[in-house]
Amino acid sequence: MRVVIQRVTEASVTVYEEQHLDAEGNPYVSSIGEGLLVLAGFEESDTEADLDWMVRKIVGIRIFNDENGVMNRSVMDIGGELLCISQFTLFAATAKGNRPSYIRAAKHDISVPLYEKFCAKLEAGIGKPIGKGIFGADMKVRLLNDGPVTICIDSHNKE
Repeated sequence: MRVVIQRVTEASVTVYEEQHLDAEGNPYVSSIGEGLLVLAGFEESDTEADLDWMVRKIVGIRIFNDENGVMNRSVMDIGGELLCISQFTLFAATAKGNRPSYIRAAKHDISVPLYEKFCAKLEAGIGKPIGKGIFGADMKVRLLNDGPVTICIDSHNKE
Protein backbone atom coordinates (compact mmCIF):
# COMPACT_ATOMS: atom_id res chain seq x y z
CA MET A 1 0.00 0.00 0.00
CA ARG A 2 1.27 3.41 -0.88
CA VAL A 3 -0.07 6.81 0.21
CA VAL A 4 0.76 10.43 -0.32
CA ILE A 5 -0.46 12.64 2.50
CA GLN A 6 -0.67 16.39 2.20
CA ARG A 7 -1.24 18.80 5.06
CA VAL A 8 -4.02 21.08 3.87
CA THR A 9 -6.00 24.05 5.06
CA GLU A 10 -8.80 22.81 2.80
CA ALA A 11 -9.40 20.15 0.15
CA SER A 12 -12.27 18.89 -1.96
CA VAL A 13 -13.13 16.34 -4.60
CA THR A 14 -15.81 16.79 -7.26
CA VAL A 15 -17.24 14.18 -9.63
CA TYR A 16 -19.23 15.41 -12.64
CA GLU A 17 -20.05 11.98 -14.13
CA GLU A 18 -23.75 11.53 -14.83
CA GLN A 19 -24.17 8.48 -12.60
CA HIS A 20 -22.88 10.49 -9.62
CA LEU A 21 -25.13 13.54 -10.00
CA ASP A 22 -27.81 14.11 -7.36
CA ALA A 23 -31.53 14.47 -8.13
CA GLU A 24 -31.07 18.17 -9.00
CA GLY A 25 -28.16 17.44 -11.35
CA ASN A 26 -25.46 18.65 -8.95
CA PRO A 27 -22.10 16.88 -8.93
CA TYR A 28 -20.87 14.73 -6.07
CA VAL A 29 -18.68 16.83 -3.76
CA SER A 30 -16.78 15.92 -0.63
CA SER A 31 -14.71 18.52 1.18
CA ILE A 32 -12.72 19.12 4.35
CA GLY A 33 -11.18 22.04 6.19
CA GLU A 34 -7.83 21.81 7.96
CA GLY A 35 -6.43 18.31 7.97
CA LEU A 36 -4.94 15.73 5.62
CA LEU A 37 -5.60 14.86 2.00
CA VAL A 38 -4.74 11.16 1.61
CA LEU A 39 -4.10 9.74 -1.86
CA ALA A 40 -4.14 5.95 -1.51
CA GLY A 41 -2.99 3.23 -3.89
CA PHE A 42 -3.22 -0.52 -3.36
CA GLU A 43 -1.42 -3.56 -4.71
CA GLU A 44 -2.58 -7.17 -4.67
CA SER A 45 -0.22 -8.19 -1.86
CA ASP A 46 -1.72 -5.67 0.60
CA THR A 47 -3.17 -7.17 3.75
CA GLU A 48 -5.28 -6.05 6.68
CA ALA A 49 -1.99 -5.54 8.57
CA ASP A 50 -0.89 -3.04 5.88
CA LEU A 51 -4.16 -1.13 6.27
CA ASP A 52 -3.89 -1.07 10.07
CA TRP A 53 -0.25 0.06 10.00
CA MET A 54 -1.03 2.82 7.50
CA VAL A 55 -4.01 4.10 9.50
CA ARG A 56 -1.86 4.32 12.65
CA LYS A 57 0.78 6.25 10.69
CA ILE A 58 -1.70 8.68 9.17
CA VAL A 59 -3.66 9.53 12.30
CA GLY A 60 -0.52 9.71 14.43
CA ILE A 61 2.00 11.48 12.18
CA ARG A 62 3.03 14.78 13.76
CA ILE A 63 3.14 17.29 10.91
CA PHE A 64 0.98 20.11 12.30
CA ASN A 65 2.56 23.03 14.10
CA ASP A 66 2.38 23.41 17.86
CA GLU A 67 2.30 26.76 19.67
CA ASN A 68 6.03 27.18 18.97
CA GLY A 69 5.72 26.61 15.22
CA VAL A 70 7.26 23.14 15.45
CA MET A 71 5.64 20.23 13.58
CA ASN A 72 4.72 18.35 16.73
CA ARG A 73 0.96 17.73 16.49
CA SER A 74 -1.10 15.09 14.68
CA VAL A 75 -4.39 15.47 12.84
CA MET A 76 -5.99 14.01 15.98
CA ASP A 77 -4.32 16.64 18.18
CA ILE A 78 -5.73 19.50 16.13
CA GLY A 79 -9.19 17.98 15.62
CA GLY A 80 -8.52 17.98 11.88
CA GLU A 81 -10.30 16.21 9.05
CA LEU A 82 -9.35 13.61 6.44
CA LEU A 83 -10.19 13.33 2.75
CA CYS A 84 -9.21 9.98 1.18
CA ILE A 85 -8.94 9.58 -2.60
CA SER A 86 -8.12 6.29 -4.37
CA GLN A 87 -5.20 6.67 -6.75
CA PHE A 88 -3.87 3.66 -8.65
CA THR A 89 -1.28 5.85 -10.39
CA LEU A 90 0.81 5.80 -7.20
CA PHE A 91 2.06 2.43 -8.49
CA ALA A 92 3.23 3.76 -11.86
CA ALA A 93 6.31 1.97 -13.15
CA THR A 94 8.37 4.47 -15.13
CA ALA A 95 11.70 2.70 -15.72
CA LYS A 96 11.05 1.91 -19.38
CA GLY A 97 9.89 4.36 -22.01
CA ASN A 98 7.63 7.33 -21.43
CA ARG A 99 4.30 5.63 -20.88
CA PRO A 100 3.89 4.46 -17.27
CA SER A 101 2.77 0.92 -16.56
CA TYR A 102 0.28 0.29 -13.75
CA ILE A 103 0.69 -3.47 -13.60
CA ARG A 104 1.57 -3.38 -9.88
CA ALA A 105 -1.67 -1.63 -8.95
CA ALA A 106 -4.32 -4.00 -7.60
CA LYS A 107 -7.13 -4.86 -9.97
CA HIS A 108 -10.60 -3.42 -9.37
CA ASP A 109 -12.00 -6.48 -7.58
CA ILE A 110 -9.21 -6.31 -5.00
CA SER A 111 -8.64 -2.57 -4.71
CA VAL A 112 -12.30 -1.52 -4.21
CA PRO A 113 -12.75 -3.59 -1.02
CA LEU A 114 -9.31 -2.48 0.19
CA TYR A 115 -10.20 1.18 -0.35
CA GLU A 116 -13.56 0.83 1.39
CA LYS A 117 -12.01 -1.02 4.33
CA PHE A 118 -9.20 1.54 4.54
CA CYS A 119 -11.69 4.43 4.65
CA ALA A 120 -13.69 2.67 7.38
CA LYS A 121 -10.50 2.13 9.39
CA LEU A 122 -9.53 5.80 8.93
CA GLU A 123 -12.95 6.84 10.25
CA ALA A 124 -12.54 4.56 13.26
CA GLY A 125 -8.99 5.81 13.80
CA ILE A 126 -9.91 9.49 13.74
CA GLY A 127 -13.24 8.95 15.48
CA LYS A 128 -15.43 10.73 12.95
CA PRO A 129 -16.55 10.51 9.31
CA ILE A 130 -14.00 11.31 6.63
CA GLY A 131 -14.38 12.78 3.17
CA LYS A 132 -14.08 10.32 0.30
CA GLY A 133 -13.75 10.20 -3.41
CA ILE A 134 -15.61 7.76 -5.65
CA PHE A 135 -13.47 4.80 -6.62
CA GLY A 136 -12.79 4.67 -10.36
CA ALA A 137 -14.54 7.96 -11.12
CA ASP A 138 -13.01 10.86 -13.01
CA MET A 139 -12.38 13.07 -9.98
CA LYS A 140 -11.27 16.68 -9.77
CA VAL A 141 -9.31 17.28 -6.57
CA ARG A 142 -8.62 20.75 -5.21
CA LEU A 143 -6.39 21.47 -2.27
CA LEU A 144 -4.60 24.24 -0.50
CA ASN A 145 -1.38 22.56 0.62
CA ASP A 146 -0.22 24.03 3.93
CA GLY A 147 3.54 24.45 4.16
CA PRO A 148 3.73 22.77 1.72
CA VAL A 149 3.95 19.49 3.60
CA THR A 150 3.72 16.34 1.46
CA ILE A 151 4.83 12.91 2.66
CA CYS A 152 4.95 9.56 0.84
CA ILE A 153 4.52 6.35 2.85
CA ASP A 154 4.77 2.77 1.60
CA SER A 155 3.65 -0.11 3.83
CA HIS A 156 6.08 -2.46 2.05
CA ASN A 157 9.05 -0.10 2.40
CA LYS A 158 8.89 1.21 5.96
CA GLU A 159 11.54 3.89 6.32
